[in-house]
Amino acid sequence: MHARQETEIRRYYETLYRAWGAQHWWPAESAFEVIVGAYLTQNTAWTNVEQALANLRSARILSVAGIRRTTRSKLERLLHPSGYFRQKAQRLKTFVAFLDEHYRGSLTLLLSQPTETLREQLLSLNGVGLETADSILLYAGNHPVFVVDTYTRRILERHAILPEGSGYEEIRQLFQTALGPVAQVQKEHPVELPSHIELEARGAAHPPSAMSTGERTALVQVYNEMHGLIVGVGKLYCRKSKPNCEECPLRSFLPNLEHGRKP
Repeated sequence: MHARQETEIRRYYETLYRAWGAQHWWPAESAFEVIVGAYLTQNTAWTNVEQALANLRSARILSVAGIRRTTRSKLERLLHPSGYFRQKAQRLKTFVAFLDEHYRGSLTLLLSQPTETLREQLLSLNGVGLETADSILLYAGNHPVFVVDTYTRRILERHAILPEGSGYEEIRQLFQTALGPVAQVQKEHPVELPSHIELEARGAAHPPSAMSTGERTALVQVYNEMHGLIVGVGKLYCRKSKPNCEECPLRSFLPNLEHGRKP
């Protein structure tokens, strides 16, 4: 049913990866930093998240033990740059309490759970929706789960891949089915990128970090890269208003240019 859509998505990945190379997502030094970032990035820009993370790092509490021992009022002050800081402070406290109660405070035990089991547990926590849960699964735990965000939906709609209003799970399953063969090919025949890619990061790329360069399966790596590449398209070209279709690497895939210019 989705054969054409799957083929298009694979072509998008190949086009963007050859243009921009590795995106080095998620930028973090530990799995817990990824989880904190996944909470904090809700309803705010990443630059604001970086400020809040820097506050936690400076206070030496960017750890499970650190969040556990810090008073909620102090945590709120440190998280202020990320917005909705009271909610986010409480949600981080809730996560640590859950980790303590069910996994003796061990992230290793938590992240080693079967994917569907862990996904269900994360979704049961206050403040964890589908995108946040899947970000934790993919980037903190290296589980093979594709992350769907607003940029993904916008690109699919403007490129007439799926109709407006398609459900999160439908989109996730489409990407996972489409990208499976890409992972197999890359595992057997790694893509050789032009030399300039190594010198100039493009798209939504971050500098390499401990988490972004960690060991993972080929499938998880492709899901990781595709999400980062899509964010690059969304931020730089497929903006909510005034999209820049003419310079977008995916311009040639638009069903027609006028459709792609819709806000």
